[in-house]
Amino acid sequence: MSSRPALATAAGATLLLLAAGPAAPAEPYETVSVDPTGRVAADGAVTLSGTYRCTGGTGPVFVSSSVGQGSPTVKHGIGGTRAVCDGMDHRWENTGKPTPGHLKPGAARGEATLMELRPEGGLPLPRFHAAQQQDITLTEG
Repeated sequence: MSSRPALATAAGATLLLLAAGPAAPAEPYETVSVDPTGRVAADGAVTLSGTYRCTGGTGPVFVSSSVGQGSPTVKHGIGGTRAVCDGMDHRWENTGKPTPGHLKPGAARGEATLMELRPEGGLPLPRFHAAQQQDITLTEG
C-alpha cells in the first residue's frame, strides 16, 4: 500500500482536529520547528522543512505542514513525512503542490504539526506531540 493515502488521512485528521480547538499541551521535550525559508518551484510545488523531536510513539507519527499567504484563514497543506520518535533531533522536509497560482515568493505563514495516530479501542485516534506556526519567507527555487 502506498504511504500517500495514509499521509493524506493523517493531514486531513490534523486539519479537522486543529479546527475543532486547542490540543492538550505537548511534552516539553517534544518539539517541531519550521525553517524560516521555504521554496516555491516554477511548477508551483512548495517545499517546507524544519526539525522535530519526539518520544514514546505507539502508533505511526507524522510531521504535517501547511502554509498560508495573504488570508489568515486559508492554509494549503504541504504534505506529510513519517517521523521517528526516538528522542533524537531529526530533519523533516515536505513538498506539495497546492492550487496553482495561490502561493508566490514572499512573506507567508508556515505551520508544522507532529501528530501520532494512536490505536485506541481499534480506531487510530490522533495525539498531538507538538505544533509550531511562524512567519516565513517563500523563495523561488
